[in-house]
Amino acid sequence: MHAMTLHSVSSVSSQPQTVAIACQGGGSHTAFTAGVLQTLLNDLDTSRYRITGLSGTSGGALCAAIAWYGLLQGDAKKGAQLLASFWQKMSASLLPDRLSNQFLLGLQRSRSFFPTPDISPYLLPNIGQDFLAKTIREHIKFELLPDMIGPDSPTLMVGAVDVLSGSFTVFDSRASDREFSISVEALLASAAIPELFRAVRIGQRVYWDGLFSQNPPIRGFLSGLQNPDAKPDEIWVIQINPETRSSEPRSTTDINDRRNELSGNLSLNQELFFVRQTNEWLEKKWLNADHFKRVDIRNIPLETELDYPSKLDRNPEFINALQAEGRRKGKEFLSNLAKAQP
Repeated sequence: MHAMTLHSVSSVSSQPQTVAIACQGGGSHTAFTAGVLQTLLNDLDTSRYRITGLSGTSGGALCAAIAWYGLLQGDAKKGAQLLASFWQKMSASLLPDRLSNQFLLGLQRSRSFFPTPDISPYLLPNIGQDFLAKTIREHIKFELLPDMIGPDSPTLMVGAVDVLSGSFTVFDSRASDREFSISVEALLASAAIPELFRAVRIGQRVYWDGLFSQNPPIRGFLSGLQNPDAKPDEIWVIQINPETRSSEPRSTTDINDRRNELSGNLSLNQELFFVRQTNEWLEKKWLNADHFKRVDIRNIPLETELDYPSKLDRNPEFINALQAEGRRKGKEFLSNLAKAQP
């Protein structure tokens, strides 16, 4: 119904609105992001909206990269299929994997009640990170990317942090330096949660999870671009960490959950402040240069209240429920978007 409604409305402008999609990180919770993207890739009215860029951090980066890969092939629906396949592969389907998943979750949730040992990932086999790398390569053929990326291709930005210097790093499909281009190593770096995975070495630098930096990168869609047409008309944020909670956190578990959510939203809100501040100054006519433009922000939030350990949960039922919720929210978003059109 929503797709028919969107496609039946004629566009006031001959050119579609350009859109950049920013995907916040959040481990397994970003299965929600995959669901949202599946709906957008399948049902977006391309006569009204054109996706010109994606960005992401951690699990959000993985989802954004797979969607971007589908768009590079000129097949948005293929991107949606790849997202579903990726999360099916990442789910703990086999019995040994299910048992280890439950053990890890139990260990995380028991920390509020009694001390548990912290074990460096450098003392353990690198099985999880190797499996993630293998699964990413199965869904993105990185060797084909140089021939697929052209001047008019959608862009992709992936956030990570340089462990030693503390500097924020954005791997960018537009980068001329191969060290900062899109690669399986860049995606692994963005998803390298320090408690679980070893830091990822790229060139002379080592990287951790981008949750410590730009979560997700947004300013790069606008800054440094002199041509206003190269900037998106809108930025759609798929937000994993909730802005609000229904009740005061009092238990140790609830306090830690809320601290994690607030810290995850801190960098996101800083990125969005840059856009909102520019919009405000344009409205007040404080910025008169031709290369500035107003960019509208729309939000697609995960509103289900979940605890922090569930960000590590790969239970297939949990992953499938999050994707279903993402698809539902995506349809709701597109429906509201259609109603808001003149």
